[in-house]
Amino acid sequence: MSFGSVLYTILIGPIKLFFEIVYSCVYSITANPGISIVFLSLAINLLVLPLYMRADAMQEEEKDIQNRLSRGVSHIRKTFKGDERMMILQTYYRQNHYKPTYVLRGAAPLFLEIPFFIAAYSFLSNLSILEGVSFGPIADLSRPDGLLSLGALTVNLLPILMTLVNFVSSAIFTKGYPLKTKIQLYGMAVFFLIFLYGSPSGLVFYWTLNNLFSLVKTVFYKIKHPKEVLTVIASVAGIAAIAVGVRYIGISIVRVIFFTGAGVLLQLPAAGMILGKKGLLRHTERKYEPAPRLFILCMMLMMLLAGVMIPASVVRSSPLEFVSVNSFYHPLWYVMSAGCLAFGTFMVWCDVFYGLAKDKGRVMMEGAACCLCVFSIIDCMFFGRGLGTLSTALMFEDGMSYTPLQQGINALILAVAAVVVVLIYRKFKNVLASVLLVGVIATACMSGLYLYQSGSELAEYSERARSEEAMAELPLSRTGKNVVVLMLDRAMGEYIPYIMEEKPELMEAFSGFTYYSNTISYGGNTNFGAPALFGGYEYTPVELNLRDSEPLVDKHDEALKVMPRMFSEQGYDVTVCDPSYAGYQWIPDLSIYDDIPGVHAYITDGAFVDEELQAVFITESKRNFFCYGLMKTMPLVLQPTFYERGNYRSLTPLDTRSQGVHDIYTADGYDSKFMQAYAVLENMSSMTKVTDDGRGSFIMMVNNTTHEPVLLQKEDYEMVAHVDNTEYGEEERSAGEAFGDAGERRLHMDDSVQAMEYHCNMAAYLKLAEWFRYLKENGVYDNTRIILVADHGEGRDQMDDLIYPFGDGTMDLSAYFPLLMVKDYDATGFHVSDEFMSNADVAGIATHDIIDRPVNPYTGKPIGTGMEKKEKQYILRSDKWKVEENNGNTFLPGVWLSVHDDIWDQDNWEVVGIDTTLPEV
Repeated sequence: MSFGSVLYTILIGPIKLFFEIVYSCVYSITANPGISIVFLSLAINLLVLPLYMRADAMQEEEKDIQNRLSRGVSHIRKTFKGDERMMILQTYYRQNHYKPTYVLRGAAPLFLEIPFFIAAYSFLSNLSILEGVSFGPIADLSRPDGLLSLGALTVNLLPILMTLVNFVSSAIFTKGYPLKTKIQLYGMAVFFLIFLYGSPSGLVFYWTLNNLFSLVKTVFYKIKHPKEVLTVIASVAGIAAIAVGVRYIGISIVRVIFFTGAGVLLQLPAAGMILGKKGLLRHTERKYEPAPRLFILCMMLMMLLAGVMIPASVVRSSPLEFVSVNSFYHPLWYVMSAGCLAFGTFMVWCDVFYGLAKDKGRVMMEGAACCLCVFSIIDCMFFGRGLGTLSTALMFEDGMSYTPLQQGINALILAVAAVVVVLIYRKFKNVLASVLLVGVIATACMSGLYLYQSGSELAEYSERARSEEAMAELPLSRTGKNVVVLMLDRAMGEYIPYIMEEKPELMEAFSGFTYYSNTISYGGNTNFGAPALFGGYEYTPVELNLRDSEPLVDKHDEALKVMPRMFSEQGYDVTVCDPSYAGYQWIPDLSIYDDIPGVHAYITDGAFVDEELQAVFITESKRNFFCYGLMKTMPLVLQPTFYERGNYRSLTPLDTRSQGVHDIYTADGYDSKFMQAYAVLENMSSMTKVTDDGRGSFIMMVNNTTHEPVLLQKEDYEMVAHVDNTEYGEEERSAGEAFGDAGERRLHMDDSVQAMEYHCNMAAYLKLAEWFRYLKENGVYDNTRIILVADHGEGRDQMDDLIYPFGDGTMDLSAYFPLLMVKDYDATGFHVSDEFMSNADVAGIATHDIIDRPVNPYTGKPIGTGMEKKEKQYILRSDKWKVEENNGNTFLPGVWLSVHDDIWDQDNWEVVGIDTTLPEV
């Protein structure tokens, strides 16, 4: 970040973000872009009204002082010259307790107006929601209004109307002011006319509303009893708002609450005035003693908590997840940007409000700031847990929702905390300040620790990344025998019959493949299921835990090296791409293959992502890291509204971080993680290098397309900016008679999550079909053994036969039903087998009839051939999938399941251990 961008983020960023949040919230209620601009103007003007009132008072004070001193100053200027005049003027000012720099107070309103104008200009000039939207006589809020046409000449009336309002307001306000003040205000009005004349009408409309508000404010300065008049106006506006709210009864409960709530609040001034006149409210004068140190400590704590510690903790949880291979952008810059926004919000603008407030206002702000700090710490540390996996797009995979009970408990605790804080603030300000100082120091230390830990891991990656920048090549021989093992992470085994039924042309593309419909994996996550897939039966969770003197990372890496080493020793050309969790790193550590001669290792995930989309992703992430920090400090009742399905009230026209899914049919935006993996499958043909090398090739590759659920555009299942499948619908699917028992089983498609899982799987097979056609055209299909396999499945409650009772609820056994499809040499047709298989069979299948009596080069034991499955197989059920946490010598305790013969028969399943490291058999 350059100095200019840092300064912009600090001074303008918080205001622009506030504009966006207010507009987004109002628009979600009104669904009218023009009316939303009206409410935005009203909200902003009410927010800054105390600032402008204080600035106007300072300007008025400056005018009075200059009027009082003008005669003396005029006499001195006429009587004396040169240095003598300067010295006498300084003495005169000092005697009257005046400094020449005080003249800047007269420009205070201008200084405040500039950043708000820049923020409004930046926000409304690029607001895509306004494109093509009419409002009253304005045809398009995203373009100049062009309301008056004189022949071929088009005149924009809104800027002229805005200037006229500005002139009237300036004329009223500057009555009695010196000429230079009038020139300043009229000059600014002309400047805005010239500058905004060709601007979008939505922006000019907003600024016109601001000028109208300023005119009303100026008029109130000049009339008698302005408070009473304003109270009456507020009451009338409140009655109108309630009337509007009543119209939405039975239509929209949100709008009813919004309008009637606003209407009731607008009646409060009238109620206070009536009660005051009847003597029911007593106003006692008291001396207010602000404590600026207390307020500054509160703002420092909020800045560190929301802007540094919380964002840094997200990066620290898995730093390499936030790294894109093809365009390295250091994730700590996201924290830096969040910190700048937080600094501008809390240490600049909140301090500006505080500095311009009177003593009473400062005391109220101090009390509110203390409560805010305590609320934030409580919400961040004790609530909002258990929301599931947080993606790099800062979206919770299972969404965000809280029960009314959770929200009620949270609200009750915060209410009690508020009472306690107010009592301590009134009696023990110094004690409270000391506690806040400790909080600031502790938060700063935790932030520093998180940043250091993240930076250290990222530094290690950047060192090894220098040797991992080569573009992958997938060599396949026309004359030798090739073997391809492609692990599709989290590919769902039960989907194949339904995908083939929907797209019959895939059966031809997948000719020679056998689909195994009775397959298990040994865990529901990669760290449990992948080792056995790559290394065989010696690497199931049970076997790994029995080797309890060795670190899990070493055993995992050993499994990843079994097949590459065996094929390398047989003289094969060996290529490995994206080996899962190599080195127990999110971005695989390819150096684990350095000791195996002839192995070519690459990172492909993210290597083909569009740089323009990546730039948009980075920009949005900078904003959303701060928004995530703010969200985590909010009461539970506010968090889902601000989170907004991971959008954080953003109005960006195209979200490249994550897809915003509206329902089972429609979605907007791109999912960056899906695009990174999907682009690899799109480029499989271009990466493939067909050779006449007779020694053959072995390719072991991992792809995450099936791991990133998205809603795609049917019928081709493509990633587009705006998905609308309304005309197709989503319903339960039938597999047809060609798939035996599967034809009688229904695949539920009841919600968007289920549809998204299906869509990403379908997309993967469609792209693989393109690659297979390329292999056929180039004569390397029949002589290539291809194994498509997954490390695990995912439980989405789509297959009734796999919903297994567990405790007081159920578990979905689909999580342990991975994809397994095998095409052998010269095989034809498409076949289905119900033989009991596991993904641990892959090593045996890959080496069958190629390596005589294959032996694990690291243990000396024979590679399993399937005989092990005659006995019960043991599966580890655990949610400890993060290798940063589950990385000892054995997997952390979990639930153990056993299964044998047929996964579809629930009588074959049994729970054989709870909270243990080994099954209890």
